[in-house]
Amino acid sequence: MQGRLGDARKVLDKTSDTKEESQQRLSDIKEAAGIPQDCNDDAVRVQKKSHGEGVWKELFIHPTRPVRHILLCVIGIHFFQQASGIDAVVLYSTNIFEKAGITSSNDKLLATVAVGFTKTLFILVATFFLDRIGRRPLLLSSVGGMVLSLATLGFGLTIIDHSHEKLPWAVALSIAMVLAFVAFFSIGMGPIAGVYSSEIFPLRLRAQGIGMGVAVNRVTSGVITTTFIMLYKAISIGGAFFLFAGIATVAWVFFFACYPETRGRTLEDMEVLFGNFIK
Repeated sequence: MQGRLGDARKVLDKTSDTKEESQQRLSDIKEAAGIPQDCNDDAVRVQKKSHGEGVWKELFIHPTRPVRHILLCVIGIHFFQQASGIDAVVLYSTNIFEKAGITSSNDKLLATVAVGFTKTLFILVATFFLDRIGRRPLLLSSVGGMVLSLATLGFGLTIIDHSHEKLPWAVALSIAMVLAFVAFFSIGMGPIAGVYSSEIFPLRLRAQGIGMGVAVNRVTSGVITTTFIMLYKAISIGGAFFLFAGIATVAWVFFFACYPETRGRTLEDMEVLFGNFIK
């Protein structure tokens, strides 16, 4: 994009398996950057790009069908990442464990540490599988597991809430489902939101597009975390997690219908992959 074809050629020669692949990738990038294919100088003068002018129009007012699809996917994954309740579980884990029947401060601290450890461990696991399994299977498996663990957590907490005596099996079930939810989230939905968003936008729209996704993510997180206590006081803590399970179910259907696999695809492929919602 800066017209440094010689530097680009050297990098592509080092990172491509064959000379032919390097030349093909350079050709694709020339096309994306608006440089003529017959131009082979080491440095060329390129037309100065605007600093964001017109990008918002292309994103929201006159988007092409692929761009509209991409924007919907990015905003959707960032919204559902937070709307499914991850911040409520992580930030209010002590409240959840207290509602589950854990009264000892040491036990609550230990359970909270276990949540953080599980979250970190399974994010590391996700890094090994993202390029082996692919984004779509990992995302759908992750959200499916989140639905099951949230619904089971809601069931366990409802049983505890309506019982007049301590039920060790229900307490153990609730703790296990909190850890399972965090594990399922971290192996797919957590890391894939950032990975998927960063690899599907065209270069000219990437900064503003990802910015919109992150803005939606943070606003949704703020709403969930500030209203969680009011929510579970209004519909019970079990009901709150049944609600999150319902949102995660909607998310699974949305991802199944709208999200193509992007593993191994180049940036130049994205506007071909997107544009049709169900294939």
